[in-house]
Amino acid sequence: MALYSYKAIDDRGKACNGLQDAANEADLELRLKLAGLDLIRARAGEQASIFGSKKIRRPDLINFCFNLELMLRAGVPLLECLADLRDSADALRLREVIASMLDAIHSGATLSQAMAQHPAAFDKIFVSLIHAGEESGHLHEVFQHLAESLKWQDEMAAHTRNMMIYPAFVGSVVVAITFFLMIYLVPQLVGFIKGMGQQIPWQTRLLLATSSLFVHYWYVMLGLPPLLLAILRLALQKFPALQFPLDTLKLRLWPTGPILRKIILARFANTFAMMYGSGINILDCIAHTRDLSNNQVIARSLERVADEIESGHNLTQSFYNTGIFPPLVIRMLKVGEATGQLDLALRNVSYFYERDVKDAIARVQVMMEPAMTLILGVLLGWVMLSVLSPIYDIISRVQM
Repeated sequence: MALYSYKAIDDRGKACNGLQDAANEADLELRLKLAGLDLIRARAGEQASIFGSKKIRRPDLINFCFNLELMLRAGVPLLECLADLRDSADALRLREVIASMLDAIHSGATLSQAMAQHPAAFDKIFVSLIHAGEESGHLHEVFQHLAESLKWQDEMAAHTRNMMIYPAFVGSVVVAITFFLMIYLVPQLVGFIKGMGQQIPWQTRLLLATSSLFVHYWYVMLGLPPLLLAILRLALQKFPALQFPLDTLKLRLWPTGPILRKIILARFANTFAMMYGSGINILDCIAHTRDLSNNQVIARSLERVADEIESGHNLTQSFYNTGIFPPLVIRMLKVGEATGQLDLALRNVSYFYERDVKDAIARVQVMMEPAMTLILGVLLGWVMLSVLSPIYDIISRVQM
């Protein structure tokens, strides 16, 4: 099937533009007639087989959920909401997906079933929440929660990027300066230092040896990190059991490990609260959010939580037994379980971790600047000391 961009008129003679997938123009005309439109002209675009092959950007999904929530709350029928979004969306990929969803709904599918046909655009959690909203009749509230959750995820992703950008930039500068000193500057001084005709100090010999290593094996030093990364990926594909110790190392590695743990748990708590508040039972919430962590250590802990709940333990005790949540979080879960407001307690947990992540990232960024400056200063000081030390020895002998 091909995706057609078309121009048509309705029963009142009003012209409209849109997208629709169809086998051919005759099929397109028939589909539009069923929707009360008369085709004027059409142009075939990309093939519908690309559906599900690409993801929709998070900002586009946020706008999609926000607009649907507003229109549904105002009482606009779902099909009209989707048609308006299809015709007004700026992102071509989103327009293609909405056109396909409209076609599926016209064929008798529900909204969640239509979304499930596009797993690259809407994940399992998204589809489950929409299904829960359809069952409860509060679809607009689900879209409101989804928009808020996606905004929160976008903010967390921005915080993570900000944490990595500065040290990556400064680290790149330090590496570039190191290569410049060792490959260009130090070799310029080799002849001068060796021509002094005296014993070369150990720090100078070490500098010359390091420079020689950079000069002769610079390509190895540049190619080794990506090569090791490729070897690690191949090893993980061939031996999946290595993923668990690697994920354990990620969570323990300072200073990023504790921050990564908090980010994962904050996202888990936020998504769990959203799903539970939409009417999804606890075990399904855990099952859906387990893979969201993208970390086997956290995933296995959540599996133990589900097993203990199935065995008759309460939620708070099950989370306490994992050992991954601090006492304050356990206390909030206990209060939420006792008062019947578990979703509110989980949102408080998410807020607790979000604030902690922001503070931790700010502290890391503050520490990174002097640390990188210190590393660069030590490097330059070593070069200067190694070069000036023989010169100082000669001057001292002349004075004597």
